[in-house]
Amino acid sequence: MAAALCVLTLALGIFSGCGTGQTSLEVVQLDSGKISGVQQGGTWSYLGIPYAKPPVGNLRWKPPEPAVPWSGTRDCTQYGATCPQPPGLVSFKMNEDCLYLNVWTPAKAPTEKLPVMVWIYGGAWTTGSGSDPRFVGTNLTKQGVIVVTLNYRVGMFGFMAHPQLSKESAHHSSGNYGLMDMIQALKWVKTNINGFGGDPGKVTIFGQSSGAESIQYLLVSPPAKGLFQRAISESGPRWHYGWIAPMNPTLKDAEKTGVHIADNLGLANSSDQIAAMRAKSSDEVLKAAGYNVLASDPPVGIQAAVNVDSWIIPEKPETLYKAGKQMNIPVLIGSNKDDGTLFGGIVGKNNIPVSQYKPIIQGAVGEPAASEVASMFPVTTNAQVGPTVSNLLTQMDFASCARFVCDSTTAKTTSKAFLYQFTRVPPTQAGALLGCCHSSEIQYVFGNLPASEGYGQKDTEISSTMMGYWTRFAKTGDPNGGSSTVWPAFSSKDQNMEIGDQVTVNAGLFKAQCDLSEKIYAGGKP
Repeated sequence: MAAALCVLTLALGIFSGCGTGQTSLEVVQLDSGKISGVQQGGTWSYLGIPYAKPPVGNLRWKPPEPAVPWSGTRDCTQYGATCPQPPGLVSFKMNEDCLYLNVWTPAKAPTEKLPVMVWIYGGAWTTGSGSDPRFVGTNLTKQGVIVVTLNYRVGMFGFMAHPQLSKESAHHSSGNYGLMDMIQALKWVKTNINGFGGDPGKVTIFGQSSGAESIQYLLVSPPAKGLFQRAISESGPRWHYGWIAPMNPTLKDAEKTGVHIADNLGLANSSDQIAAMRAKSSDEVLKAAGYNVLASDPPVGIQAAVNVDSWIIPEKPETLYKAGKQMNIPVLIGSNKDDGTLFGGIVGKNNIPVSQYKPIIQGAVGEPAASEVASMFPVTTNAQVGPTVSNLLTQMDFASCARFVCDSTTAKTTSKAFLYQFTRVPPTQAGALLGCCHSSEIQYVFGNLPASEGYGQKDTEISSTMMGYWTRFAKTGDPNGGSSTVWPAFSSKDQNMEIGDQVTVNAGLFKAQCDLSEKIYAGGKP
């Protein structure tokens, strides 16, 4: 009877996991078929689950479509391929057939209704993988949550716009395919997570860097509405500062990138550039974007960028936040004490002289703002440029974005926002070189702290505190509980939680720098 009901539900198009017919997690029934995973240490893991059709051939540069159903039980004990990206940045197997996700669940039965945390990786929308070992969800599941990681298209495969692509689109837009992949994965979660013991009405998205910035986009993306109920953003840069990433282009401007790629592929005179581009190999597309697929240390190619396409992203994100058009859900957001060192170090290696310092700032924010920024972050020697740029990025990019989101959340919605600063310098080689740098918090959030990398007991304690805050937020929309230091919601007092060697409440984080940031954008710059 239960099997017949499942078939009937499928036929009616309202399938949602058939949890009533599934009595254990040994085999999970999805809308596309059955899967099996493996249990270890009280956690079931299911790896390499397809959540969409392979975006290959005629589906390259198109919105994702639901996965093709299969018969029998699919073994899901190995990660799927990582999406194509520059070589030397990841060591995972790459293939354009890459739209897979992974689930770790501590549930003992599909009826448990556990909260769900969906991770979105960073990497400047150019690199990254849901199978990165830092993101293994086993430790987080011990806090009573389900963890999902996913792959999404990156680089020119995920964010290339083109006039012909916009013409063939029902929404008259193109680019932003990586964001569409995230939305499709969240739709998959809503439909299928109950089969893993999850609650589709209690989904938290969390991510870091461009993954965190993606979350900030999803909060104002109409197609993503209703697919998640809480959001955690770790070190998301300000959307269109221009310091370290391109500003959000208009669709028309973004389309020029696609035309440039076509030119690089030798297709300038082709009447149907898209058909010809879809016939090219993924390696050829990577090369056309400026990456040498045979190099171990590839040059920086054309930077992927989210464009304002009037569909996935209706307007510039700051405009949407200021207008109160973000989702009315709780937000936990913050930055790292030395977020900018990774990027300031790049500037320093480039040996940019003092004479070029202010022109760089002028290119990002124009005048008279550049003079105010240079006055707040002065340099007098060439050696100071790199460290100064590091501080500028940390304070006016990452920290200011977090405060802005908190401000707009509390002012324009009825939901709470929680602001943090992570300050622990990891006892690793990266920590010794870059301090509490960009991405330092990730392994503490997931509890994956290998002793072989230098992590010790103090790191385990900080990680436990951090996982507690993150998972309580996923469960209730509030990180507080237990014996942890009380974390006040963001308000006019500008309070934030410092998480590091000490866990304490502070106020006014980089206030003058964030105030200047707000002043710049209140004037419509850039």
